Amino acid sequence: MSNQPYRTALVTGASSGIGAEIVRRLSREGIEVHALARDAARLEQLSQETGCVVHAVSVSDQAGIEALVSGLEIDILVNNAGQSRTGNITNTTPEDIDALVDVNLRAVLQLTRLVVAGMIKRDRGHIVNITSIAGHYAFAGGNTVYHATKAGVHSLSQQLRCDLFGHHIRVTEVSPARCETEVFGRLIGNMEEAKKRFFDEYESLLPEDIANSVAFAVMAPQRMNVSFMEVLPTMQVVGGLNFAKKTSGAA
Repeated sequence: MSNQPYRTALVTGASSGIGAEIVRRLSREGIEVHALARDAARLEQLSQETGCVVHAVSVSDQAGIEALVSGLEIDILVNNAGQSRTGNITNTTPEDIDALVDVNLRAVLQLTRLVVAGMIKRDRGHIVNITSIAGHYAFAGGNTVYHATKAGVHSLSQQLRCDLFGHHIRVTEVSPARCETEVFGRLIGNMEEAKKRFFDEYESLLPEDIANSVAFAVMAPQRMNVSFMEVLPTMQVVGGLNFAKKTSGAA
């Protein structure tokens, strides 16, 4: 273990995928990890494997989150929990908008607000926000609300560094591209079909790649803040330019 001063971490969305791998990775560094998610059964399995402390709470449960945080001294907060939907702003529903804003943005703001006060008091801490390349690039087929919420967390990460200037509190944003997790299966309702469509013929990131990226930032010397990491598969690029043809009736 290094000389880093962190003793405890809170990881949201910890029951599977990237979140579970972050719990495993930080636990191997000797950090006491508090794993937060809704799936109590999966959390219990993760606890038996890693020794993490589990909290079967939704990040949208404001009262539950406040009660949890009030009894902890959190040195590392990993805002990882997130949701997505299919479609775009032309065919989304009010319920989908509310759900994505609640989990992807509002919960991150509220949890950060609750945790950062203790970090300031102790003058140590590290906030890690897991966003997405969807927060930085527009691309056809992406869910508009998802893009907007991830862009909001990107802006939060930037502003936090201003708010925390003068304190020994670091802020890192890790922005992954396509990563092989269950999220695609949940989107289309079929895990096997999602595997064939999105992963079998492509080289994608794995959850442990993102966990290792988080560990690199967290375990870096205290003089060093890894502020932003964009993590892509080697065989994926972002961006692109398309033109639509004029219609025959255009003026």
